[in-house]
Amino acid sequence: MNSDKILDAKGLACPMPIVKTKKAINELESGQILEVHTTDKGAKNDLSAWAKSGGHELLHFEEENNVLKFWIKKD
Repeated sequence: MNSDKILDAKGLACPMPIVKTKKAINELESGQILEVHTTDKGAKNDLSAWAKSGGHELLHFEEENNVLKFWIKKD
């Protein structure tokens, strides 16, 4: 899946992946896609809820080699 920006939040514990994601998505234009990589297992629920509450769309999620990858489309 294509993304406009990739955020490497691996090794960060909650709430830092959300904090970094919020900062990164604010730098994007509406409709652009942010790809987030994190190793924080709590991010699966946290990022999904955060995207929904912010009006953004979680397009895709996958886990690869203990890295959680999210593609979030900015509203």
